[in-house]
Amino acid sequence: MLPFLTPLFGWLSKDLAIDLGTANTVLYVKGKGIVLREPSVVAVRKDMRGSKVLAVGGEAKEMLGRTPGNIVAIRPMKDGVIADFEVTEAMLRYFINKVHNRRRLVHPRIIISVPSGITQVEKRAVRDTAESAGASEVYLIEEPMAAAIGAGLPITEPMASMVVDIGGGTTEVAIISLAGIVYSKSVRVAGDKMDEAILQYIKRKHNLAIGERTAEEIKTTIGNVLPEEPYETMDIKGRDLVAGIPKTITISSKEIQSAIAEQVDVIVDAVRVALESTPPELSADIVDQGIVLTGGGALLKNIDQRLLNETGMPIIVADDPLSSVVLGSGRALDQLDILREIAID
Repeated sequence: MLPFLTPLFGWLSKDLAIDLGTANTVLYVKGKGIVLREPSVVAVRKDMRGSKVLAVGGEAKEMLGRTPGNIVAIRPMKDGVIADFEVTEAMLRYFINKVHNRRRLVHPRIIISVPSGITQVEKRAVRDTAESAGASEVYLIEEPMAAAIGAGLPITEPMASMVVDIGGGTTEVAIISLAGIVYSKSVRVAGDKMDEAILQYIKRKHNLAIGERTAEEIKTTIGNVLPEEPYETMDIKGRDLVAGIPKTITISSKEIQSAIAEQVDVIVDAVRVALESTPPELSADIVDQGIVLTGGGALLKNIDQRLLNETGMPIIVADDPLSSVVLGSGRALDQLDILREIAID
């Protein structure tokens, strides 16, 4: 290619980085930055003729728990991997068309972040889904590696960077050095499991049935790993399981602490095991550099303080924890030499 054409083709390129999350899907366009952030939810109408996609993203999330019998709001990603191939493909195709202004002829190169330790079958599913949705080439990058790049860690240096990415479906703990993952552990306990625990706690303790969206709202509003008196409170509405009628109750952050204690303990243990498995030279780097928290779970109040208490290591919350993974994938798109080094087969 003629040298003066290269920047032009770069400018015209519609290459994408996608953080295909259990809770949210985020798209980054090369040269533009983050252009779309939508919940990973698809509303499907089922009838005699088959299934039809009604809404995707935020509009579909509004329908969760509120649909008539023939319409279902589906979350096609479970524990960080594809649970429903066809619905994920429809969702990806919709998002790609949306950011490319419905231009059907665009076949972008796509880089997608996946949990570390996913199986070959799961990798194949992600690749096939992206290709079916219109990708010309698909690169896969492990989420903790993407999160580390997005958080600005020196991943190519001969020193340890430790990242804990707490997403919706998985928590990824990884130690990175020289553009490679020295240690990684993926536990399928994260934001979604906390929402489920809150939902079950309120059902058990208060005989009140609430929906997923209410549980998530409770977590983000008064969720606290180390609450102090006076405890924050919140009024929640649901259905009384005894009387069968709508009811409002008040709950406190202390109750939510006990509801999500088990999930928080699993995350803390995963971090502790990672530190115990680290080679001594790299351990010294972590003492100096600290542990970086990314993902939506990094915004849970006092999770950093709890990890500091348990490990004694400095804990740093990334500047934009919700976007670290997609920003890292986007930076890898801009530096193809790094991308080829860190992409997984």
